[in-house]
Amino acid sequence: MGTDVLSLRMDHDLLERLRDHAAKRGMSVQDYVVRTLMRDDFDQRFRTAVEETEKFYGVT
Repeated sequence: MGTDVLSLRMDHDLLERLRDHAAKRGMSVQDYVVRTLMRDDFDQRFRTAVEETEKFYGVT
């Protein structure tokens, strides 16, 4: 799996909050943001899978 670069511009307060959250978990800001995005992506895919399964079985 290759990697690409994503550059973000954010205000100082947001960056400081991200630094605080990352530090509490012993992570870099980059790792914290990537894991957060991956978790959100998984949540969306899981929700879609549940909805498709419910449609298939006729659950409302």
